[in-house]
Amino acid sequence: MIHSMTAFARGDDANHAGSLTWEIRSVNHRYLDTSMRLPDGFRSLENDFKEIVRQNVARGKVDATLRFELDGAEKQTTISLDDARIQALMTAQSQVQSQSPDATPLTVSQILAWPGVVKAEETDYEELFDTARKLLVKTLAELVEGRAREGARLVTFIEQRCDQIESIVSEVTERREVVVDGARARLMQRIEGLDLEFDPQRLEQELAIQAQRLDVTEELDRLGAHLAELRQILSSGKAVGRRLDFLMQELNREANTLGSKSNDAITTRFSMDLKVLIEQMREQIQNIE
Repeated sequence: MIHSMTAFARGDDANHAGSLTWEIRSVNHRYLDTSMRLPDGFRSLENDFKEIVRQNVARGKVDATLRFELDGAEKQTTISLDDARIQALMTAQSQVQSQSPDATPLTVSQILAWPGVVKAEETDYEELFDTARKLLVKTLAELVEGRAREGARLVTFIEQRCDQIESIVSEVTERREVVVDGARARLMQRIEGLDLEFDPQRLEQELAIQAQRLDVTEELDRLGAHLAELRQILSSGKAVGRRLDFLMQELNREANTLGSKSNDAITTRFSMDLKVLIEQMREQIQNIE
């Protein structure tokens, strides 16, 4: 199944220690680029988390954010202070004041803000690590489902453009003889207007050369072959974004050649229509994994 690179997923879990929330966003990118925003206690698992992402996502820029909140029953209702550090701070303050009596004493807020005075809350993260991993896998599964749904929509869009291009190729194919006959008639009119004698054999040679220059059979055949390849790729269900992007370049090259060979206003318009359709597909293909 074709996957888009654009999606969002959110997963929540909670236990006696607190609640965990993963938020994952992915957008189009040339390669797989994963960035993690993790709480302090989970940063040691960043590489593990990135590996889990790599196992589930082949391509795209993935931004994953993990949030952790202590359970209400576990939250501290009192502030734990380091008495020894406070005493050392007071001793240092007394020493400073003995040297400089005009020194302003520390305020309570300054003492509390001093590094190490308020003891950091201790949380046992080990039991949360497994929960965070499982929640990441579950959230990534939802992200992949979202990418698949968006991918299906993109496939429908591209197939509709393929149908339109095939219709244009068919119409241009039907006009080939009309274009050649029209060029032949215009050349004959110019020659007759000059009222000169001409060599019929030489004229036929010139007409044959002109018809060859106007022949777009190869371009039409290649357009048809590229469209068949495009449909086959879309049905493969693999990560095919780069192959599709290359195929758009080939389709656009054939459309340009068709326009340059055209000696007919209608065929030129068809060539422009082809380039518009190809560009529309190319823009959507940028989001395919």
